[in-house]
Amino acid sequence: MSIKNVLAAIIALFLISSCVSSKVHEDLQAQYDSLDSRHKKLSNDLKETRSKGEKDLGALQQEYNLVRSEKDQLEKKLQNTESELENLKASYDALEANSSSALSENSKRNRDLLAELDEKEKSLQEEQARLEKLQKDLTSRSNRINELEGLIAAKDAKMNALKTAVSNALTNFEGKGLTVEQRDGKVYVSMENKLLFGSGSWTVNAEGRKAVQQLGEVLGQNPDIAVLIEGHTDNVPYGGSGQLKDNWDLSTKRATSIVQILRENNRIDPMNLTAAGRGEFAPIAANTTSEGKAKNRRIEVILTPKLDEINQLLEEVD
Repeated sequence: MSIKNVLAAIIALFLISSCVSSKVHEDLQAQYDSLDSRHKKLSNDLKETRSKGEKDLGALQQEYNLVRSEKDQLEKKLQNTESELENLKASYDALEANSSSALSENSKRNRDLLAELDEKEKSLQEEQARLEKLQKDLTSRSNRINELEGLIAAKDAKMNALKTAVSNALTNFEGKGLTVEQRDGKVYVSMENKLLFGSGSWTVNAEGRKAVQQLGEVLGQNPDIAVLIEGHTDNVPYGGSGQLKDNWDLSTKRATSIVQILRENNRIDPMNLTAAGRGEFAPIAANTTSEGKAKNRRIEVILTPKLDEINQLLEEVD
């Protein structure tokens, strides 16, 4: 029963029985006052307790809300972290797979590069060996070329000296149908027939013999000179009789007549002598004039250095 119901019951009893004594009335009043005071105190306590409870409830609600918010944030962060972890794991797996593939590919590429490098190094060594051999060959060839140039220079110097010696030996015959020239590394001694032979004859006259003998003196001092004697005629057909048939025979016979005179010199090696007849087929002037025909009727002594050493060097160079 509540306090209000108790008070109502007491008041009713008071009204019903007006004959209650004052002492009872005072006791009841005292009880009422006590109860009222207690009610007020309880009411105040209840208000304070309720106010405090509401205040505590509000604080707890705020704390709850704060904790709930923090929990939600933590759950969200956890979800984000888990998502990032999954992404990282996926990225790591992909990276690991790619790394393994790339590592395998790089390993194969490295092996291929090493094989290619070995092949190139082998080729380089072979090329180096070839270059060294070429360098040796080049040095050897260069030395032979220098030697060849030295021989050629020596031959040229010797032919210059020979030409000078022949010119000096035959100086008395120059202007008498005899000329001495040097060209193409050879010395050409040209003697017109008027210095050597009579018309249609291959017998050398006294003046011509003397010239040939003086030439022979120079040749005897140069045993390493090849001597080619060529006989030439003009284009007038040979009109003689006997053992000769034509100008070719006549030019050959005249060349051999010069050879015979040179052979009288024991210092001249017969192996160095060659006689050749060329007839009218190598003219040096036109056969349309008497002067031209006179120049074409001639003996040419062609002096050539022996080129055995030079030819051997040329073969080695080649």
